Amino acid sequence: MKRSEINAQICQAIDFLAEHQYLLPPFATWMPEEWQRAGTECREIVECSLGWDITDFGSGDFASVGLLLITLRNGRKDQPGKTYAEKIMVVREGQVTPTHFHSDKMEDIINRGGGNLMIRLWNATPDDGLSDEPVTVSVDGVLRTVEAGGIVRLTPGESICLTQRLYHRFWGEDGAGTVLVGEVSSVNDDTCDNRFYDEVGRFPAIEEDEAPLRLLCNEYLRFAPSLVPS
Repeated sequence: MKRSEINAQICQAIDFLAEHQYLLPPFATWMPEEWQRAGTECREIVECSLGWDITDFGSGDFASVGLLLITLRNGRKDQPGKTYAEKIMVVREGQVTPTHFHSDKMEDIINRGGGNLMIRLWNATPDDGLSDEPVTVSVDGVLRTVEAGGIVRLTPGESICLTQRLYHRFWGEDGAGTVLVGEVSSVNDDTCDNRFYDEVGRFPAIEEDEAPLRLLCNEYLRFAPSLVPS
């Protein structure tokens, strides 16, 4: 992705979040020069990958296959203490997050407002294939069963609980508008806990055609070496 495209998506997301009166923590608003002044007191942000995360999953077509999210809070699997995570996501009409499951993480996906979120579901087979067995999930405490590859449609206010090894693929419903999507989960580790059915690139290669407006969660140390402990 080009940095100019990432910057544009961040600006649009800021406007969309403001429209829905969704307020971000201070670190999500820091400019790169503010990160350069940050010290090791900010290590939790770096180590837990808090902040902006934008990816096209290696597709080269963010509008069709991509996701913008902000990790607001998170713990670490290798440390005691915080056992939970929270994200906010902006999902556009027809913009697909590819089919994947999590081995360790359990998550609730919540439609916080805007359009409708479409989620296609499969159970995973023991060899990580797509099972043809029906899928039963909890939607706001009510069990719902769909056929393998069936779709659950979440309208604003609705949520779904996605358990471990449950393949899911989601996008905004065409004609319904951009969706503000929340995620509440156990600790999130994007380096090793995502099993995509098809091979994808989790973090984008970036063409630096302009300066960054905000740093992404995986590039703090590249732009702000002061965050490295002495």
